[in-house]
Amino acid sequence: MDSATGRADAVAIEVSGLNKRFGSIQAVADLDFTVAPGRITGFLGPNGAGKTTTLRILLGLVKATSGTATIGGHRYEDLDRPLHRVGALLESTSFHPARRARDHLRMCSIAASIETSRADEVLDLVGLRDAARRRVGGYSLGMRQRLGLATALLGDPSVLILDEPANGLDPQGIAWLREFLRYLAGEGRTVLVSSHLLAEMSQTVDDVVIIADGRARASGPLASLTSQVRAAMRVRTPEADRLLGVMAAAHWTSRRLAHDLVLVESVTPDQLGPVLARSQIVVYELVNQSTDLESVFLSLTANEPVVQPVTTSPGQPSVTPP
Repeated sequence: MDSATGRADAVAIEVSGLNKRFGSIQAVADLDFTVAPGRITGFLGPNGAGKTTTLRILLGLVKATSGTATIGGHRYEDLDRPLHRVGALLESTSFHPARRARDHLRMCSIAASIETSRADEVLDLVGLRDAARRRVGGYSLGMRQRLGLATALLGDPSVLILDEPANGLDPQGIAWLREFLRYLAGEGRTVLVSSHLLAEMSQTVDDVVIIADGRARASGPLASLTSQVRAAMRVRTPEADRLLGVMAAAHWTSRRLAHDLVLVESVTPDQLGPVLARSQIVVYELVNQSTDLESVFLSLTANEPVVQPVTTSPGQPSVTPP
């Protein structure tokens, strides 16, 4: 982080050995990751992976079964003037429909001992100045997301925790959000964003944390993770078992990603196509896997047992293969 853009109050988010059970359900299991100041970290995983539970633990809304989730070394509930330290936007954010946007922000400011003039400043920041006097009940979902972001920014916090902030935004709004998050991180803030929009995240984040079934699958700089993806082909077929046998006989590495989806590593379409034809394997889809975030995500979140993490050298991403 450039010291010229750093903040004196910049702190890291640290999750260590985090576990959360809801009865017989293990929502989060031995989760570890760090979010650094001055960077945007994407928190990614399939639906039900444990993302929202983790964020709620970070914000003191859910109690962990074991482990820690801290902001600058402190639990959220132990922070002094927490709204000045952490701004949060959760997917379930709601507003009184009869209240005007500016009034909502002023009430939140008073409750948090923040100058009410800050309401107009954050409305400008999120592009809602012209809609400040409108009742929130008439807002679109995208406008509500912007108002939620404005609420998170009231205390000028050094840490932002955002759950699906692009939900409801149109393409122009998503492009605006991307630049806005980069601006906030450029000021030295710590920005943690959960999202299911992988194509957008690939253009936005510096680092990624990928989880599945409550466990970390990978974490580290996005560029380092995508550089590890090898050339491969994804084959969708009703004969996945037979395909795996044919690949083994050909001495090609392959593995099942789903009941009808097989990944064949280190092959090209020209190499794989003739083998499929000779074996008369029915193919519904044949995809040349590219080295993008979606490919990394799909390869790491396959519905298979988790094995022990691969040891990495300092500064390299941590990867737990599916």
